[in-house]
Parts: sequence; C-alpha cells; structure tokens
Amino acid sequence: MNAPITVKRLGEDASKFVAKEKKLFIDGQWVPSANGRTIDVIDPATGMIFDRVPDGASEDIDKAVAAARKAFDDGPWATMTPADRGKLVWRLGDLVEKHADELAQLEALDNGKPVTDARMGDVTFSYELLRYMAGWSTKITGQTIPLSSGAPFHAYTLREPVGVCGQIVPWNFSFMMAVWKVAPALAAGCTIVLKPAEQTPLTALRLAELVEEAGFPAGVFNVVTGLGETAGAALAAHPDVDKVAFTGSTEVGKKILDAAKGNLKKVSLELGGKSPMIVFADADPSVAIPAIGYGIFYNMGQTCTAGTRLYVHKDIAPTILAGLKDFAAKMTIGVGLDPATQIGPLVSQEQFDRVRGYIQAGLDDGATLLCGGGRFGAEGYFLEPTILTETEPHMSVVREEIFGPVLVVATFDDDGFEEIVREANNSIYGLAASVFTRDVSRAHKVAKKLKAGTIGVNTHHVIDPALPFGGFNQSGWGREQGYEAILLYTEVKSVGVAL
Repeated sequence: MNAPITVKRLGEDASKFVAKEKKLFIDGQWVPSANGRTIDVIDPATGMIFDRVPDGASEDIDKAVAAARKAFDDGPWATMTPADRGKLVWRLGDLVEKHADELAQLEALDNGKPVTDARMGDVTFSYELLRYMAGWSTKITGQTIPLSSGAPFHAYTLREPVGVCGQIVPWNFSFMMAVWKVAPALAAGCTIVLKPAEQTPLTALRLAELVEEAGFPAGVFNVVTGLGETAGAALAAHPDVDKVAFTGSTEVGKKILDAAKGNLKKVSLELGGKSPMIVFADADPSVAIPAIGYGIFYNMGQTCTAGTRLYVHKDIAPTILAGLKDFAAKMTIGVGLDPATQIGPLVSQEQFDRVRGYIQAGLDDGATLLCGGGRFGAEGYFLEPTILTETEPHMSVVREEIFGPVLVVATFDDDGFEEIVREANNSIYGLAASVFTRDVSRAHKVAKKLKAGTIGVNTHHVIDPALPFGGFNQSGWGREQGYEAILLYTEVKSVGVAL
C-alpha cells in the first residue's frame, strides 16, 4: 500500500496515527474485528488507498453494546456524580483542543475538506461543544409538581439518562458530527456505541484514543468501524440499545426507523436538506454575495444545510449572479491539506458521479450553465463550483438533494413575499433557509413563514453550541445543540408520594 502524495503533507502526530494498525475500541480495549476483514480508506484527492480499518459487523456490535450496557447498569459510570462526569467531558474538550491541528489534518485527509475549514470550523466547534455540554452535567433537573387534582401527594419528576445509545454519523463532518452526539450523551450519563461512516473512519478512532486518555471508565464509549448495511444496521436494530441517533440521508433515516421498531427504541434523526436562500431587491450585494457563496460552496456543498436553491429578485439578479460567478471563479481548488485550499475534492467516486449526474440532468431539463460543471485536475474527485440558472420547480436539481457544489437559481418579481415563500417551502425538506434584505420588518415576517429549523437573516450557515439545530418535515426528528440535546438523551420519571 503506497502512501499517496497527500499523506506526506501530514504533521508528525497525524502521520504516526495513520501508520498505526487500526482496531475497534470495545470495553476500553483495542481489538480486531471478529471476522478479520478490513475496509479500505481512500484519499479523495488522489483516489488511492492510504489506510485500512476493521470491517466490524453484528458480532462486534453485540460485544460493544454489551460493554455499554454493563457500564451503564453496573460500572463506576452508573454511580459517578454529575460534577465528576462533567469534569471528564471538559477534559475531553481540552484534549481535542490540544490535538486540534492533528485532528484537522486527519479530517482533511479522510474527507478531502480544506484543512483550514476543518481546524477553524469542525474541530474548534467540537471542543467548544464538549465544554458547553460539560456544564449541563450538573444542571439536569426535574420539577416539583403541584397536582391539579388536589390529591395529598408530594409529586415530582426526575430526569434520567436514557441508557445505551447507538450513534451513527456521516462522512461530511465526521469528527464534528460524532462530537455533536457524544457530548450531550456523555453529559447526560448515557453510554455509547459509535459507528462512523465507512468512508471517513479515522477521526472517530482518534477520538476513542482521547476518550481513553481522558479517563472515562471502560465501556462508556465504544467505536465499531464497519459498513452501514452491516454494522450500522445491527446497531440500529439491536434490542439492548435504548436510543439510536443518526445523521445522514433521509433515505437511510427511514431505514433506521424501520430497524429501530423492534424494541421501539428512542430515535433522533438529522437528515437531508434543500435549503432556500431568498434575496430581495433591497439586499446589500456586498453582504449577500459572499454569504450565498459560502452558503453553497462551503465543504464542497456536502452540507445538509447548504443553500442549494437561490431565489433572487429580478431587479438585483444581474448584480448577484455576476458577483457569484466571480466568487466561484476565485475560489482556490486543491488538496484539502493545503492551507490555501477553499474547495477540496468530493468524498468519493460515487459522490462525484452522483453530482455530475445531477448537473447533466439539470442541463437536459433546460437549465443554463452559468459557470463550472466540469472536473478539475487529472486525479481525485475534484469538481468545479457550479451555478445553474433559469431553473424550474419540476427539475430534479431543484427538488432533490445534490450534496455537491451546485447552486440552482430562479428569479422572482413580486415585491411582496408570500408567493416566493410558498415556493421556498415547496420541498419535502425543512432544515435551513436564509433571507437577504435591509428591511428588518420583512426579514422577521419571512423568517416566521419559512418552514425550516434554522433561519439566517443576511447570513446562511447559523450554528452555535447553545442554539438548537434540527429540521422540519423530512429533514429529521429532534434537535441537537443547546439544552434540547440533553432532552434527546434523557427520560422523565414522575414520582408521587402519598402524604
């Protein structure tokens, strides 16, 4: 197995990790998969294999779930005080920050994303989220309830951890999505079996090393690498898992639901999106153009909240489109490990072919190519930032999630907002949306009407550890971040004491 040239860009710590033999992390031990098989890990900048991880399956999931169950029911984790639990989560955040450069490099190599984005976005957000959630450990409370019936009871509620959690995370933000789920679950007192995407497994395994270093008891956190249809399916269906949390496509989310019905385990889902961006005639182009550009091209468009549908008023459309075309042309395309890169490769050949197929379908349906659309370079999965104009609601590029750097554009000429908001809401999804205007009253009115979990005004990607995140419609169930994330990993128990 020859190391691709991009691997040689890694720092010393990341290089040492890549060179290690990879194993599963179960019950505080590093073990091989039961079947002995491995999965190739491919560098999306070259298409070459640079590592291998265990191909875990149902037997490994059984062992990991058993370890998590024992730790939840009987281990020191079960009796640990909330303060001590919070200290461990905070310590994990400190370790993530200490190794931030290494983690960003591993993420850039594994996923292809720009290392600067991984360092300043994914990893920084992750350690701040761990610290934020650590604070909730000591603030998970019940209530004293005055009974409406007047019965002579002292009544109160307890909020308790839900139990063993199966967590399945995607390849687009593999490290950050893992921490999104791990941090509130640990803060609440749950135990975890984590299954990372098979395309991007490295940072989950590195996270397990940091969990071990932080001093979490054995069995509290387990990682099983493997395929979705084997390890993922076994985890979602496992009868001793109390909750499954999944981030990924809506199609797979429905399969998770089907698998979870056996024991009616709790389910939270963060799924697909087709997020609209609405630009009114009075918008400030100097604000709107870069926000729209990053809204769609950030992480090569492989973002569930990506602003993929642009609705722009005809009076300002020439200025906005000229600015976006220039914005796309000036983006630096290159290997993710190059700090100058703004657009890296797509994650895989499969994803590259999927996105190219959508572009061609849009052109076949009558859309106009404003810019991009072609392969960049001779190797890897690089695609030029693409803008399609003159699109219509029936086109697949308008209706379906592309998950690539492809912006579809339509214009409108109504000075009101009801009609364009109806079109923006004409989607099976409802994850994010944004509106660009200098009219603060209109901004609030449109934000109220848009059916999406997160709305940006004169910005698009809105994210913070304290701000709830999730979707309407087929974009998912539940909210991550903020106190709502703690609610996902706890159950309420009512107690009545006869006086």
